[in-house]
Amino acid sequence: MMGMTNEQVLEFNAGVVEQFRANAGELADGPLAGNPTLLMTMTGARSGRQLTTPLTFFADGDDFIVMASAGGEPTHPAWYFNLVANPAVELEVGSERFGATAQVTEGEERARVFEAMVAAMPRFGDYQAGVEREIPIFRLRRTA
Repeated sequence: MMGMTNEQVLEFNAGVVEQFRANAGELADGPLAGNPTLLMTMTGARSGRQLTTPLTFFADGDDFIVMASAGGEPTHPAWYFNLVANPAVELEVGSERFGATAQVTEGEERARVFEAMVAAMPRFGDYQAGVEREIPIFRLRRTA
């Protein structure tokens, strides 16, 4: 996230996770207030630890679309590498908790979900316009 150290990002995320869980997924204050937000618990690519991060999402049918924008930073967020290494995740959406699989979108699918996400939340278009990298977009699909 723009201008934050890794420690600051972890502290910010911990506060959001606490508020999310205390309020069944509702975020009343802070920069994510009003955004459709989910919690994603994943396995660290290097550490093997379970890590939870809040992410703004776009619903695409029964799937959830998340963008590895890092708030417009020039590099991928740490969670991108975790998902590439270990695509099995646990999601919390509202008060529901379930398993899911993460898959990077490509080609026409990426273009379609990017346009839909930007139409719903224009700042994601600004993030892409402000960096040279193509920001990865993941489809999170519920597992049985």
